[in-house]
Amino acid sequence: MVTNPKRKNANRDTAGAIEIGDDLEIRTTTHRAAGAGTWVIGTVAGHRFEALVFPEHAECPDFELGHSRISKLWLQRIADKTTVVNFDRGWDHHPANPTAAAIVDFLAAGLAERTYGK
Repeated sequence: MVTNPKRKNANRDTAGAIEIGDDLEIRTTTHRAAGAGTWVIGTVAGHRFEALVFPEHAECPDFELGHSRISKLWLQRIADKTTVVNFDRGWDHHPANPTAAAIVDFLAAGLAERTYGK
């Protein structure tokens, strides 16, 4: 996963848009005091996110976003502060648009690996 915000012009597609993830910036990671899990806070593609990521998969698959080791994910569009995704061990707010869905897919595909190195 790219974490260098200076790469804003990297990996452009044929339409000239930045691919989801090229501007990923992890702002903080905080290990939970009780139990496993790490809160990851950052920005990507004009959105803020907060995710609770675990080193192992959930015992109950319904509590995990796909097979991602993410049990909580909140995504807000920065421009108007609209919440476009909320997953809290299940969907409270499904992705509101294709960009939000692409960001969810991107984070689900690699945030746990980036956080835990596995």
